[in-house]
Amino acid sequence: MREIGAVYQAYFQDVYRYALKLAGERQWALDLTSDTFMKALDALDNFRGQCQIRVWLCQITRNLYLSCLRRQERLVSLHNVPEPEAMDAFSLLLDQEEARELAAIARHIRDPYRQVFRLRVWGEMPFQEIGSLFGRNANWACVVYHRARKMIREQYEEET
Repeated sequence: MREIGAVYQAYFQDVYRYALKLAGERQWALDLTSDTFMKALDALDNFRGQCQIRVWLCQITRNLYLSCLRRQERLVSLHNVPEPEAMDAFSLLLDQEEARELAAIARHIRDPYRQVFRLRVWGEMPFQEIGSLFGRNANWACVVYHRARKMIREQYEEET
């Protein structure tokens, strides 16, 4: 199977355009595209070649989009959400603890994964800018980011 960087570079525009048609919003389309390549990275070894890679990636995008719509339908309207001070203190502590654990794991992954992850998540930088900082392109930054996410997720699952 092809290396994910080559797959990303070859099919990013196709997946992004498809995601944009589905989502109708640029940022949502970028998120869907990013999540698509993350899922593809996780499932790359299971790709059997029964369809073109482009079709497979677009199927992943469509499934992510539909999952997101289903989640949105289940969301409670804002007027039913309790005020922050009325929320269960224990739940807030759990969320904060999980965030601290993830941040601690992120601090221990090696560069450039750590730096790219921090710039993307905490710095909210687009892949193009991150790539430029490293003298690389957006494709490189996206691949490194997704690998960092995978490392962090695997480490978190091992610890919990």
